[in-house]
Amino acid sequence: MSQLRQATISDASELAELFLAARQYSINVIPPIVGDATRVLPWIESKLSASDECWVMQDEAGISAMLFLEPGWIDQLYVRPDAIGLGLGSLLVEKAKALMPAGIQLWTFQSNLGAQKFYERHGFVAMEWTDGAHNEERSPDVRYVWSGTGG
Repeated sequence: MSQLRQATISDASELAELFLAARQYSINVIPPIVGDATRVLPWIESKLSASDECWVMQDEAGISAMLFLEPGWIDQLYVRPDAIGLGLGSLLVEKAKALMPAGIQLWTFQSNLGAQKFYERHGFVAMEWTDGAHNEERSPDVRYVWSGTGG
């Protein structure tokens, strides 16, 4: 059984491993990370040290899913490959909605049709498509918006 909790700086290494495993698992759907994988741990540490909020699902095998939030935004949402399909991503999206009832935005790659369907099931609407010039991977992306509970 998975437990929801807020991440701490001591989780950084495990979060970096989860991020890399999830990105590698999705290599046929989304572009690879830019640069060397050794950049990931310092990036995660800096996010945890900054004002970014991170929630995780933890099971007996460790952290099974992660959600990084910035004000009004889902910044990162990844599920450990062996935990995909267990509803963990949905639980984290619901947590984000509870924390930001006025609305949420996020970006996902246009090539990631599974993520698009996932977010659409959760009430997000595609609002903007780009050529990817402003993301690190330089890959076309789409901005999704959930309008919140206020209507």
